[in-house]
Amino acid sequence: MKNADNQSPDVSRPHHIDIEPGRLIGRGHPAGDFLEAYKWTVTDEEPGRLVIDVHLPDQVLNPRGQLFGGFTPTYIDLISIYCTRAGPDRRDPNTPRTWLSTVNMRIDYYEPVVQPGFTLEAQVEHRRGKTWLVLAKMVQNGKLATHALTTLRSIDPSAG
Repeated sequence: MKNADNQSPDVSRPHHIDIEPGRLIGRGHPAGDFLEAYKWTVTDEEPGRLVIDVHLPDQVLNPRGQLFGGFTPTYIDLISIYCTRAGPDRRDPNTPRTWLSTVNMRIDYYEPVVQPGFTLEAQVEHRRGKTWLVLAKMVQNGKLATHALTTLRSIDPSAG
């Protein structure tokens, strides 16, 4: 996808480089900044697996003080993409990055998610060629709140 100036997107943004230890992402990612993802704490990481402690900022809450369901896919999308990059090289700015496009996402909602936050877990379940299948879960107080399956596809960012 090209931006308004018909330029290919810049995949070497600061949110991939300026990452504090123990964090998933730095500032500068539009969706990540809205979710305050720069405050999330990585509690477990290995290739193809991520576990993160996430807080809930006020702007994602519905009038009942619960996570507004429409924001859930944004959390799932971010964790799924970063799960494909998980491991010791994720923070290295010289590591080549693959541009990923979400082609399908299924989310089942079981429990409301409320403040202060929840655990977000993701695991690459399958990879074949350019296609990735990632399982993600939101867990709060030991209870499964959401279960999601996301299909991602590697694409060439220079291809329109």
